[in-house]
Amino acid sequence: MSELIKSVLKCDEKSDLRQFASELRSSEKRYLLRNDIERAFAEYCEEHQKPSYFYHSSYLGKLLYYTQEMILEDESICMIVRPKIASQEVYRIDEDLTVEPMTVQDLLDLRDRFVDRHHPSEGDVLELDFQPFYDYSPTIRDPKNIGKGVQFLNRYLSSKLFQDPRQWLEMLFEFLSLHSYNGLQLLINERIKNRRELSERVKEAIGFVSQRPDDDPFDNFRFDLQEIGFEPGWGNTAVRVRETLEILDELIDSPDDAVLESFISRIPMIFRVVLISVHGWFGQEGVLGRPDTGGQVVYVLDQARSLEKRLQQEFHDQGLDVLGVHPKVIILSRSIPEAEGTRCDERLEKVRGTDNGWILRVPFREFNPHVTQKWISRFEIWPYLETFVIDAETELLAEFKGKPDLIIGNYSDGNLVAFLMARRLNVTQCNIAHALEKSKYLFSNLYWQDLENQYHFSLQFTADLIAMNAANFVISSTYQEIVGTPDSIGQYESYACFTMPDLYHVVNGIELFSPKFNVVPPGVNEAVYFPYKRKEDRIPANAERLEEMLFTLDDPSQIYGNLDDPKKRPIFSMARLDRIKNLTGLAECFGQSPELQERCNLILIAGKLRTEDSTDSEEIAEIEKLYHIIDQYELQGKVRWLGVRLPKADSGEIYRVIADRKGVFVQPALFEAFGLTILEAMISGLPTFATQFGGPLEIIQDRVNGFYINPTNLEETADKILKFVSKCDEHPHYWEEISERAMERVYSAYTWKIHTTRLLSLAKIYGFWNYTSKENREDLLRYLEALFYLIFKPRAQGLLQAHYQR
Repeated sequence: MSELIKSVLKCDEKSDLRQFASELRSSEKRYLLRNDIERAFAEYCEEHQKPSYFYHSSYLGKLLYYTQEMILEDESICMIVRPKIASQEVYRIDEDLTVEPMTVQDLLDLRDRFVDRHHPSEGDVLELDFQPFYDYSPTIRDPKNIGKGVQFLNRYLSSKLFQDPRQWLEMLFEFLSLHSYNGLQLLINERIKNRRELSERVKEAIGFVSQRPDDDPFDNFRFDLQEIGFEPGWGNTAVRVRETLEILDELIDSPDDAVLESFISRIPMIFRVVLISVHGWFGQEGVLGRPDTGGQVVYVLDQARSLEKRLQQEFHDQGLDVLGVHPKVIILSRSIPEAEGTRCDERLEKVRGTDNGWILRVPFREFNPHVTQKWISRFEIWPYLETFVIDAETELLAEFKGKPDLIIGNYSDGNLVAFLMARRLNVTQCNIAHALEKSKYLFSNLYWQDLENQYHFSLQFTADLIAMNAANFVISSTYQEIVGTPDSIGQYESYACFTMPDLYHVVNGIELFSPKFNVVPPGVNEAVYFPYKRKEDRIPANAERLEEMLFTLDDPSQIYGNLDDPKKRPIFSMARLDRIKNLTGLAECFGQSPELQERCNLILIAGKLRTEDSTDSEEIAEIEKLYHIIDQYELQGKVRWLGVRLPKADSGEIYRVIADRKGVFVQPALFEAFGLTILEAMISGLPTFATQFGGPLEIIQDRVNGFYINPTNLEETADKILKFVSKCDEHPHYWEEISERAMERVYSAYTWKIHTTRLLSLAKIYGFWNYTSKENREDLLRYLEALFYLIFKPRAQGLLQAHYQR
């Protein structure tokens, strides 16, 4: 990138750079983000009548395209340039066009000065740097392989381990000897005494099972194999046992990373799984639409069901039925004593659709009952998590009758709990962020002190740093969640380098090229969300009831607005009312387009109708804003706003009812980490318009099976929807074409079976490598504990003291 700057300075464009910088200084804005830079340069090109190529193809245009931020000082400009994914360079350009590179520390000091919180003395700001802990771990080189961590780790560590056959066989023998369930030995027993005997006995066992019929049940020859040295876990039939032993035989004689992954995926390693989702109203009914609930609750419940189902299938295939082995999956959440008619105050609740899946709710300790008896916002939950871990550990050990084999954290608070619990129990930890708030709120770290009373970002961002570095592996729904796109920064990437003035500087917050990152998108509950064409699976009475509710029912208690013409094509959206979900932005988009109003109705399902029914400040503000927009654009008769909480079965049928009327689904979020509602709409057959900011970029293929929108550009969004509606009117089959492709897209890539098969495979392989590589993570974990006890905990105690005053 320094070459591109040199190219600008060596040609006539250096005068344009000087002029552009001068004009930027004349404006009031001193800190420009990428959108600001693009807009300002476009205005510069227009005002100075530059040729059309100049904006995109000139050296200066290319340099500004790669520039993510510009900070204007009195006599210089700081340019933060991102020449490629997961890479950042910083330069200071003085008025005389002298260019010098800046260090990360220089940049963080400059950002501090920008908010007037810079301390002139040196060494007075805590610097956090996690890079040394990754120096001795393998790292991915090519950015396009980020998110494929397990494949890289497998190849790297296999090549190292396989170089010493003696050590490799010793490790493999020890690893196979470890496995047991409730005191019952699995895989191999004491009759196989060492690595040499392992190789010999494997060949003997292959010869034995090869003589039996392929479908001969394992129970028929279980004790014969036991005499040779093999316990249950190899398979449920002769052919399955033979296949697994042949893979092991190949692994012993000619080890290969692909064969290793195939073998590890087949053996029983995981029996008890805990999914942690602490904040919000966690339940199976009456919670969706409440603050801090939504996609995450649906995700975790569906994941729990799918995990149990997948483990049951694995245990059957592995021949563990003879031992009566059954998986157990527990969702750990908090108990909310004032449950407002929900079941969130019940200690134990069976997960519907499972044999042994449970929601275990553990109460927060009662510090101030006016606070702890009620729901606590995800932004204020932090003081209660450490004691929650201590209490929940006792409950979990009792329910499992032992330790879990895998801990999966969800969201920032759940991931911090996962770290503390995995540390106490020495269990494999998996993190799933769902959304990292730092990316959703611009300048949230820079102005954290101004936002602290409302959002407590100092606690959240510190918790994120601890959990993401502690995790054995991290699951993201998309590639861009980790490192963004060529022109946007990823959620995890935003933690690589940032300042929280007066608190600390993060010089290197996370190794983006670490093999701990894996992209494993979620699926859709296919029992609830399925194509509108499957009439045989739909209940006509439910469809009729929901159709009436959506379009004609007069019920002021839960519905605002009556439609002048209910037969118009519906534009539908469903989300909670908060600023990021941006339903008010969609309403304003609709209000600004008389053409859309003429041809369509807007149907919104969005939380509550009245401010007095909410205790969430952001939701209250959005309710007031939505009423204002409806009045401002005179949308009465054109908009229906349903303040209802739907049972899951109804939420699936709602999409299909909209599809019956050839409607469209719009997801207008300002940022969306993934977008489960997008999958739900697409699998139902609804043509879907979704935000271009975040995960939808990897779900939808634009104009093939859906459409991208820029929710900040209301005119462009309205125009895209209008063009689609017009094309559908001109070509009646066009709606069906997009509908069919949307359904195909989900079934090919976004099912829970694909997700959980991959998740369990990852958990086993990372567990295997943690054992065999003897990776010493103690130094990293001690560093993280210091961060927890010296930064996080005192601030959490401060928040707790504030809660005492309520």
